[in-house]
Amino acid sequence: MPYKDFVSRLHKKTSRNYLERVCEHDKIECATVAKRYGREYWDGDRRYGYGGYTYDGRWEPVARDMIEHYGLGPGMRVLDIGCGKAHLLYEFKKLVPGLEVRGVDTSEWGLATAKEEVREDLTLAPAQSLPFGDKEFDLVYSLATFHNLKVMDLERAIGELNRVAKDPARAYIMLESYRNEAERVNLMYWQLTCESFFSVDEWEWLFERFGFKGDYSFIFFE
Repeated sequence: MPYKDFVSRLHKKTSRNYLERVCEHDKIECATVAKRYGREYWDGDRRYGYGGYTYDGRWEPVARDMIEHYGLGPGMRVLDIGCGKAHLLYEFKKLVPGLEVRGVDTSEWGLATAKEEVREDLTLAPAQSLPFGDKEFDLVYSLATFHNLKVMDLERAIGELNRVAKDPARAYIMLESYRNEAERVNLMYWQLTCESFFSVDEWEWLFERFGFKGDYSFIFFE
């Protein structure tokens, strides 16, 4: 279960005003709206989520690193759990012709406004009940999704990830977490949808307890 970071360089490019998130807006209302994962979350005001999630090519370097690390090639199959608008899946499909990609998400808006080139490869489904057979995918990954599940659903989701992966060690999970009190408070201020709110050592304990054997990393709110 190695630590492998593909994503934090993107996370660090965004500036965040943590105090504004809790002082300038009604955080309860914002979180309630965000958890619907509708238009407001993806393409509404920043207080409700992304503030407009449009394709800008930023995921291409992440895709290149993952392609190299996992040795992805034509004929292989990749699954994104919590794919959203599927920008990373689009990059995989663009960079590796013949690679089969699939994505699942619970957001109807996210899937309806996903990259058109991969929209037919996406399915409305929860992480804890994947609509695929056993051992179908050469790589299964999930970015910034599993922390939005309650702990009992998290255990089911990891079980499903292990089930559909040809090799459970060829998997990757990225989550929001914290290493110190400052990061814990910043995450608490900033997050809108987090249900599993754990420190790094707690996440690592849960991974072992739930049988996750793949790579993992965290993003921190410094």
